[in-house]
Amino acid sequence: MSDNQTQQSRIGMNATLGDPWVLGLSGGFIILFILASIYDVELVSGLVFEGFTWTAATLGSYFQLLLLLTFFIAMGVAISPAASAKVGGLDKPEMSTFKWLSIIMCTLLAGGGVFFAAGEPVYHFIVTPPAFDHDPMTADAVAPALAQSFMHWGFLAWAILGTLTAVVLAHAHYVQGKPLQPRTLLYPVFGERVMKGAFGGIVDAVCVIAVVAGTVGPIGFLATQVSFGFEELFGMEGGYGTQLMILIALGVIYVTSAITGIHKGIQILSRFNVFLALAIAAIIIVFGPTLFLINSYTQAVGTYLGDFLNMATQTSETAPGWWMQWWTIFFFAWFMGYGPLMALFVARISRGRTIRQMILAVGVMAPIATSIWFTLLGGSGIYYQLNEVIDLEEALNNFRFDVATLTVAQALPLGGIMAFAILVLTTIFVATTGDSMSYTISMVASGHDQPKTVVRAFWGIAMAVTAAILLFMGEGQIGALQQFIVITAIPVSLVLLPSLWTGPKTAYKMAREQGIVK
Repeated sequence: MSDNQTQQSRIGMNATLGDPWVLGLSGGFIILFILASIYDVELVSGLVFEGFTWTAATLGSYFQLLLLLTFFIAMGVAISPAASAKVGGLDKPEMSTFKWLSIIMCTLLAGGGVFFAAGEPVYHFIVTPPAFDHDPMTADAVAPALAQSFMHWGFLAWAILGTLTAVVLAHAHYVQGKPLQPRTLLYPVFGERVMKGAFGGIVDAVCVIAVVAGTVGPIGFLATQVSFGFEELFGMEGGYGTQLMILIALGVIYVTSAITGIHKGIQILSRFNVFLALAIAAIIIVFGPTLFLINSYTQAVGTYLGDFLNMATQTSETAPGWWMQWWTIFFFAWFMGYGPLMALFVARISRGRTIRQMILAVGVMAPIATSIWFTLLGGSGIYYQLNEVIDLEEALNNFRFDVATLTVAQALPLGGIMAFAILVLTTIFVATTGDSMSYTISMVASGHDQPKTVVRAFWGIAMAVTAAILLFMGEGQIGALQQFIVITAIPVSLVLLPSLWTGPKTAYKMAREQGIVK
């Protein structure tokens, strides 16, 4: 049998069974976390919290520097001649620009952005961020509050999700024939040693664990948010039974989407979500506090750009440790944990696009769209808080963002209808995260960019079941698993680090291969 036949046989087998290292380590971690939580919930929560606190305090500056360098180097590549090179050897993109951008927005913004969009700007309005010195809950606090949210969900966060890393993966996969797996990011450094055996399997497994931790959290929190919404809007009992039904319905949606694939279910859900988000945005702009939102956005963009480096480089030396831990470092580590698998997904859906299009879509267009969404929901929340229509101070000081979202939604024009629409939007956003991550984890496990249906279904169901079990133990265990992504960001950052050099190098290699540069 030839080497190529052997390789195809191995890929075929793995597409069905999955890489034993990935399945064993990531699946084993989930099972161990659940069993340990059953044995002693407080012990597990305490250990995770201690690791979370140590990581944020010790490595926070390193995480910040990695995101900063990734963004600026990626922008340098985007304006270089090499950025005209096309991904995947296709002259024409696989999908239309609207469909492509819809999938990027819905997958990467996901339930987290929708979950925090209403509450986070209001929180920063109530509690002055350390980069600023204005009085809270005043007119002067509006622009800085939005700007701080833009920092957490803006250029730096998005750049780590699929700019330099996506370039490296696209070339390695489409030109060199390497699998779409996190280990491939280290191929330019370690060569074939990382592509086989335990080394590569551990790299992949760590990245999968980070994504599972980051995805199970939104899935579980969605159940609590929608359950709370049903209780407020329709008087339904908001207990675990309701939450479980919501999880089952969500699981059915995103597992079905994942098994039908990128060009069917994932694309359909993403397009539906974009149209619904545009409809909600139009209603807020037309019937909401329009002039306030326009002025606030304009001022917030100026504040964001003017204080960009100040906010991005705040450390525990210049800001309260608890604030950095729960805000900037938490979000940066969360995005970093998603980085390798999101880059796989971006590379997978971007065939036929230029490097410039891919980098600008992820690193510029998506953050701008995110900032507008945060302004519409969070800016409206600030307006109603400032004018004493709502009072979220107590809820947000207790980090009850599910309460914040529904409260702001009900204060909007067409209150009850808007609240229900935003709950639906949040649900579909989380579903688009669930389906895309089920698909991407399956690519990692199988080493193939079209994983078997049974593998996609397995990972999707596994995340929903994990969320259901942890939610049964209490929201604290969902939160503990969410915090764990900050710890996994340590090894994941080492997977991302080489792309600072290999990303630009690969872009120019692609451009030379295509005759664009000499």
